[in-house]
Parts: sequence; C-alpha cells; structure tokens
Amino acid sequence: MNDTFLRACMGEKVDYTPIWIMRQAGRYLPEYQAVRKKVDFLTLCKTPELAAEVTLQPVDILGVDAAILFSDILIPLEPMGVKVRFLEKKGPQLRPVMRKKRDIEKLTVINPKRDVPFVLDTIKLLRRKLRRKVPLIGFSGAPFTLATYMIEGGSSKNFLETKRMMFSAPELFHSLMKRITETTISYLSAQIKAGAQAVQIFDSWAGALSPDDYREHSLPFVKRTIEELKPLGVPIIYFVNNCGGLLELARTSGADVIGIDWRVDISKAITRLGKGVSVQGNLDPLALFSDEGVLEKKVADIIKKGRRARGHIFNLGHGILPQTPPEMAKKLVQMVHELSG
Repeated sequence: MNDTFLRACMGEKVDYTPIWIMRQAGRYLPEYQAVRKKVDFLTLCKTPELAAEVTLQPVDILGVDAAILFSDILIPLEPMGVKVRFLEKKGPQLRPVMRKKRDIEKLTVINPKRDVPFVLDTIKLLRRKLRRKVPLIGFSGAPFTLATYMIEGGSSKNFLETKRMMFSAPELFHSLMKRITETTISYLSAQIKAGAQAVQIFDSWAGALSPDDYREHSLPFVKRTIEELKPLGVPIIYFVNNCGGLLELARTSGADVIGIDWRVDISKAITRLGKGVSVQGNLDPLALFSDEGVLEKKVADIIKKGRRARGHIFNLGHGILPQTPPEMAKKLVQMVHELSG
C-alpha cells in the first residue's frame, strides 16, 4: 500500500509530498454526478455500496494519496435527536434548534454500531477495496462546528444565536458542547475500530471566534476528543478554517497534523506551529481555475515552504468547488507528485 500520507502525518521521511483534496469525492466529478442522479444525498451517505463507490472515484481518477470516507459531518446528529434535511440550493436544515435547556437535555450520546451502522459498514467495505492502494481517512465535525448547526438550525453568516448562547448562557452552551463531544468521541472511535487509518476533525467555523472565545468555548472540547482518540494509534488531523488568529492555540489541541486554510502563508504557519506537528494545506481552491503556469507556480511555492514542516500533506485550504474542471484537479495531483519528488 502507498503509505506516504500516513508517514507524512507522523513526520517520517517520504519520497514526495502526498496529496488529497477536501471534498475530493463530490459534485465536480461527472462520475459522482452519475451516481447522485440515482439517489438523494442522505441515501447516498447511508448506502455503503454507493458511498464506497464515490469514495473510490478520486483515488482512481485523480491518483490522490489517501481516500476520505464519503459522508457528512451532520450524520451523527440525527441519532442524537435532531432531524436533518438537505434542501437543494439552501443547504442543511436542522430541527428542533438547540436553544432551550429542555431540548438539549433530550439529546443522547450515540452508539455508532446501533445508530450509524452504515458508516462502519462503508469503512469495512472500503478497507477491502483499498487494499494495496492508499489509506482511508475517517472524519467528524468538531464540537463547536456541530454546535453552530444545531443552534442556528443550519448554516449561518454571523452565528448570532450561537454566540448569544455562548455569551449569555455559557453553562447551557457547555452542556450542549459536552454532549456533542461525547458523541464525537464515540463516532470517531468506532470509525477507527472499523478500519479508518487516520481521522480528520473539521472545525469549519472556529475562525468565527476570537482567540479568547476559542480558548474558552471550543478548544477544551477538541482537546478532550483528541485525548480520548490518541490511544487508538492513528494520525489525527485537526482542520481549522480561517485559522490565522488561532494557530498557537490549535497547536495545543494534541493533533498530529494541523490543517490550514489559504488565508495564512504556510511558511509563517509552520513557524508559529513549530516542529511538533505536521501541516496540511493550503492552496486556494479557486487557484484551480487559473492557467497551468500560474497553478504550477503556486504549487511549487507551497511545496517549497512545506518542506520546513515536520511533515507536509498537500491539500486545498478548503473544499474543492463543484464548478472545478476535473482535469485541473488531476493536473494538481500530478504537479504535486512531480514537483516534490
């Protein structure tokens, strides 16, 4: 098996910089769209054979160095007691919203084998299909990011309701965070035991917090999650979107790899993070709409700067966009392999 990705996560010597792409199994691929026409999004997530099929597509089409489980960060919230719907062109809708003590107290910590068996079945199926290919990454949303969806009832631009609770009722907010954290630990532990060879924790909205608020209301729950997962012995990646103001704090999370977005220079991020962690990132997803010469220059710059890290995994600074030409994603993977080898 090509284990370059796993070795880079742990800071071991590699022959080239490994690459995978956030949302690499998705709408920009015609092969994915063909599968998606058959079923709705949630059905795709909950059908192991189909979820495995789309997980494998970018491995075979692009030649990436890791596969990431096809699922959604909101999947474990349903068995906790929140109804999740995905509305076309509107995004997720969650009901009831978690703003009252009585609703939060009704939430349950999930039992993955009972509540999300399809996720574990997909992982087991993928491990069989990926043998002699590349490692499999499992994932979850970070507690704060999941809390925003539960409190807001969906996506948000300013997180008004989340911050209102955080500032005016911190004990209530922390009671919700504790329940989400226990579910996250259970969910990721089950993924690892089912065969995930690394896991990524997506803190997509942590960048909306000030450093002090992040330190008090988000980081402790990430730390607890990682502490519980560490004994299971797989690399843990912590991706913080819009991380520029939080890097020194994120470094204390205990993660083996810190994923960074494109808004921070990777060289400066490496200096601030130090030699104790590997770094993942951080090409602007929109750079894939430039011509090949511009893209190659950007890729070469990130690879050069990334060599200063304990280990470097090339990735985008956020998920690949649906409008991205598939040939440019394939070209990106080729460039990373050729320029770093």
